[in-house]
Order: sequence, then structure tokens, then C-alpha cells
Amino acid sequence: MPTSVYNYPEIIGAAMSRPSSFFGRFILKRTLTLASLLFFLSLFLGACGASGTPHTLTVYAAASLTDAFTEIGGAFEAEHPAVTVVFNFGGSQNLRTQIEQGAPADVFASANVKEMDALVAQNHVAPDAPRVFLTNQLVVILPEDNPADITSLEDLRKPDLKLVLAAEEVPAGRYARLVLDNLNSMFGADYKDSVLANVVSNEDNIRQAVTKVQLGEADASIVYVSDAVAAPELQRIEIPSEVNVIAEYPIAPLSNSSNSELADQFIAYILSPAGQATLAKWGFTPVDP
Repeated sequence: MPTSVYNYPEIIGAAMSRPSSFFGRFILKRTLTLASLLFFLSLFLGACGASGTPHTLTVYAAASLTDAFTEIGGAFEAEHPAVTVVFNFGGSQNLRTQIEQGAPADVFASANVKEMDALVAQNHVAPDAPRVFLTNQLVVILPEDNPADITSLEDLRKPDLKLVLAAEEVPAGRYARLVLDNLNSMFGADYKDSVLANVVSNEDNIRQAVTKVQLGEADASIVYVSDAVAAPELQRIEIPSEVNVIAEYPIAPLSNSSNSELADQFIAYILSPAGQATLAKWGFTPVDP
């Protein structure tokens, strides 16, 4: 709210020009009182205006971004005291469906391009809005005590091993199966089928797969490098770059966002050196803005 400016010396001077009369003294008292009230009221209104109008920015983001985006959200709020960032983390395919069904969101960050393209095709996102803001790769994780004694990628085909993956429709699950396809060239044409025969659970998002390994309910999982960084107690087996995949993550504001300016500012922060440094800290590979 704009702050009004009053010429207090002029008001007071008018009353003091006739202080000898009873009426003049009466006017002076009333004028001083009014001037004081107006002065303090202007200070109060100015303080209210400086604090800004509260806003809530709603960000739908892939589950693998949980730790990095939570930290980034806190930094963004620190720079924008009147803003509260609310996250909805989950499988990118589920988040896309929620947006299609009308769930209110300001920003969408997906773990693959496919889900973003689907929203662009339905006009939920402008065609030129998506930006790839990081890349990720995959790694095998094992429980801390490694009860199945897995020491190599080839061991994933051991009979009776309990393997947990993200479901095939989840970006991480699709990437994991692409890696297994690529590993056929190293371990034989039946390698992928042998490994998939050990899958005991397909999860709705990659964090659920990580949790099952942490709880000892699975002997292994194929997850993002960033998930392994967020769970340092787990053992891991690296996947060679020649058979690994590079997952590109796009981000964009939603076309019907009620906070489009804030959405653009949040994305700008993600792409800034500070935002990219936080993503790198959590195991992602930054991109040049």
C-alpha cells in the first residue's frame, strides 16, 4: 500500500499563527494530536508495505529432488521473506497426472522430458518454457551389511536375490531397464531377463525403492546417483559410463500459475550459480544456464 506524505510543519504553523486566542490554542492542540496520529499511522502502513504481501509458491518436483529442492526452497524463502515454498514430491508421472486433473501448481520439475512434453502438448506448459536444469545417472545401492554378498553388477542375476526397482512407468524405473539392456552386451543376452526375474517390488517413486534397501527389505536397487548421495550409509556399485544413461531433468512454470512472476524467479534461482551448487552438492550434474 502506498504511503501517504503529510506536510506536518505547514499544518502546525497554521495553528501557531494565532496562538493568543482560546480558539487558536484549541486548534493547536487538536492539530498536534491529529498530526501525531497521522505520523504514526503512516509509519505503521509503511512497515506493512515493506514486509510484502504473503504468497505461497507450489512446486511439483520429482522425488529424487527432495533433499536438494528442500534446501533450495529454504534459501529462496530467505531471499523472499513473504514467500512460502510448498513442495509436492513424487513420481514424475503421478505429478503430471495430478496437474492434468487440475491440481494447482506453479512450477513443475520432472525427472524426464516425456512427462514435461505431455504437459506442453495439453497447453499446461508453454512450448518454449521448459529448461533442462540438471542431469543425473544411475548406480546400484546395497544395504549397509550387504547380506546377499553382492560385489559386482553381474551378481544382480544371482538366484533368489531380492531386487527392488522403480516401476517401469516411473522415469527412474525406465532408466534402470535401459541400463540392464546395455549390460546385456557385457554379460550376455539373457542378463536383463535374469535380473528382472529377481524383482520383488516395483515402486511408485525412486525414494520408496531407496527406503526398502535402507530397511533391509531388499538386497539391491538401481537408483539415481543423487539418491545414493542422500543415503551415505548404503554401499554402492558404480555403473560404467559406457552402459549408463544420462537423465535430463526439465523445469518450467505452469501456464495457469497464479504466481507466474515468483515461478520465474524460483526457476532463475535454480539456474543461478547458487542453485546449481546446491544441486551438485546432492549428487546431480549441473548444467550451464
